[in-house]
Amino acid sequence: MHKILLVEDNELNRDMLSRRLQRHGFSVCCAVDGAEGVSMAATEMPDLILMDVALGAMDGWEATTLIKSNPATAAIPIIALTAHALASDRDKSVEVGCSDFDTKPVDLQRLLGKIRDCLDKPASVAIAV
Repeated sequence: MHKILLVEDNELNRDMLSRRLQRHGFSVCCAVDGAEGVSMAATEMPDLILMDVALGAMDGWEATTLIKSNPATAAIPIIALTAHALASDRDKSVEVGCSDFDTKPVDLQRLLGKIRDCLDKPASVAIAV
């Protein structure tokens, strides 16, 4: 069973998405902000991270940069999640090391496809976004 770390500050989004992912066979652990996400990436060593971009004091891009700068967690694929579908958000996600990018509200089937793609790729291969 693959473990996913969901970094999401909105309780309703966190609850809904984690339950839906669990129904699809994933183990899910959750962080409520960027700092906790960085910490849990190292302690939980998930197979994949779903990173909300708008997290408050430490946004998802800063958290991703810290995760990618740590040799222990650098290979974990990260999918950025944001309510903004702007090209600049997509570009920034790639720049900080995200493997993929998806928009909210989450289309579960599309997101599951991206998750499977990331989990099936060797750690050094990023998905074109």
